[in-house]
Amino acid sequence: MLPERSRAGWVLVAPALAAIGLFFAVPVLAALALSFTDFDIYALADLDRLRVVGLANYQRLLHDPRFWIALRNTSYFVFVGGPLSVAVSLGAALTLDARTARWKPFFRTVFVLPVVTTLVAVAVVWRYLYHPRVGLLNHVLGWVGVPPVDWLGDPRFAMPAIIVLAIWKNFGFNTLIFLAGLQAIPPRLFEAARLDGAGAWQTFRAVTLPMLAPTFVLVAVLTLAGYFQLFAEPYVMTQGGPGSSTLSVVLLMYEQGFRWWNLGYAAAVAFVLFAIIVAFTGLDRLARRFAAPRQPAVAQHGPGERS
Repeated sequence: MLPERSRAGWVLVAPALAAIGLFFAVPVLAALALSFTDFDIYALADLDRLRVVGLANYQRLLHDPRFWIALRNTSYFVFVGGPLSVAVSLGAALTLDARTARWKPFFRTVFVLPVVTTLVAVAVVWRYLYHPRVGLLNHVLGWVGVPPVDWLGDPRFAMPAIIVLAIWKNFGFNTLIFLAGLQAIPPRLFEAARLDGAGAWQTFRAVTLPMLAPTFVLVAVLTLAGYFQLFAEPYVMTQGGPGSSTLSVVLLMYEQGFRWWNLGYAAAVAFVLFAIIVAFTGLDRLARRFAAPRQPAVAQHGPGERS
């Protein structure tokens, strides 16, 4: 028998666990089972048409050129847009954390506004900003003699344009995380670095970066997992075009499941993406071993001592 204290705890968390099981675990298991069937619009009308096909959906997926195009585009978005987003977030956090920075509460609010704004509304606005004839971006470029660019209609520029939108939309959240990490660094470390004669770059490299390592891992994992789920931006702005240059894995899953009603195949796409995300985020535990904050060399003597 469980102790009374433990029983009380289980009673309190039981409603939350039941909700998680009902609205998360059960649908996930149902989708996994669905990926082993040929469930489509015909089976939706008559379950007698439903057949278990085993791994056929996964085999079809591995030979589907559109899946590999979508995976390539998604990887490009993740491994180009992700580091840029992290870099912009870190730069904004360092700027806000500087002693000379003014109006910090105002800029914190401004940076977070894109995060809390509906993504579809933001994508629609940016679609007009990128318009080849009346867009503000081409209008500004025209001031310096640059001819109009079809940002969303040219395969060379469509994905970079979406990356810029995603960076602007998401960097504010990571900025707050970095800012919390910066404010958790003991001030004595910076004082010791100044007494040792370290400049701004040396202090950043020897104190700030090592102490921010766990925060970097957290931000990297969150950004990685979020960017792999690219959907709303290409769906609203390009519909995966031009020429499948912005087709993402999630957009492919949506097309298969809700445009062509190949729900079994769409479920297989979803679980392959799930496996990819788990594989990359599983590196978090390994990265945390090496990202544990270590006392920098300048911190081995107090602020009143010299080496």
